[in-house]
Amino acid sequence: MAQYEENDAQQIAIPKGCFVHYGFYRIDNAWHLLPHATRVEHKAELATLIESVEEPLSVRTYGLTGIRADADLLLWSIAPSPVVIQRLGIAIRGTAIAAYLRPAYAYLAMTKRSIYVRNSRINDRRLNLEPAGASYLFVYPFVKTRAWYQLSLDERQRLMNEHIRIGHKYPSVKLNTTYSFGLDDQEFVVAFETDKPEDFLDLVMELREAESSLYTLRDTPTFTCVAMSIREALDALDGTPARTPLPAGVA
Repeated sequence: MAQYEENDAQQIAIPKGCFVHYGFYRIDNAWHLLPHATRVEHKAELATLIESVEEPLSVRTYGLTGIRADADLLLWSIAPSPVVIQRLGIAIRGTAIAAYLRPAYAYLAMTKRSIYVRNSRINDRRLNLEPAGASYLFVYPFVKTRAWYQLSLDERQRLMNEHIRIGHKYPSVKLNTTYSFGLDDQEFVVAFETDKPEDFLDLVMELREAESSLYTLRDTPTFTCVAMSIREALDALDGTPARTPLPAGVA
C-alpha cells in the first residue's frame, strides 16, 4: 500500500519505540443475511487490503469467532507512528464490509524500555516488537493502583523481581508489554504469545499469588485470540471452517 511507504518513514526519524494497536472487530448479524456472493466479495476486498500492507506498517491477524461473544477479529498492528495505524483504519472504513464490521475494542500503546530490567541489551530489544508467530495470543489492558506509584523505586523493583522470576518459569510464554500512559485509557497493554494455553493459565494463576498483584486495579477484558491468516479469519465470520492446521496435540 503506497500510502504507508516513503512519506511516513521520512516523517518519523528515529522513534524511541514503535506504536502498537490492538483493533478488535465484531461482525453485525445483518451481514449473515446478505447473499453468499456478496459476503464473498466483502471478505475478498478486506483481505486484499490487509495483505497489501507494506512497511513501515506490520499487521498480524487473529480470529476470535466462537471464543468471544463480543469480538470476532483482531488486527495487531505495529508502526513507527499512530498516523500510519490510523490510515489503515481509514482504509478499512472505505471497504464494503465496514458497514457491518463494528469496532468492538481498540487499544493504542507504545514499546519502551523497562525501568525494572537492568540488562541494557535485553531492554533495547524491548523497543522493537517482534511477534513470535505462536498459535495463540492473549491480550488485555492493564491498570495499576495509584498506591503503586507512591512506593519507592526500590520497593517496586523488589516486587517486580518476584513477578519476573515467576514469568521465567514459563519459557513457552512470550510477554509483549506495551505502554499507554497518556495515549489511551489504560496504562499498559500486555500480549502473551504461546503454543501452550495451559501454560499461560498456570502463569496467570501463579501471578495472582505474587505480592505485586495487590496493586492491580484492572486487567480486563481478556482476549483469547487464535492465529489465522486474514482470509481464514474472515471465512470464520460466516461459518467457513478455518483451514489452519490445529496445533500439535489437538485432536
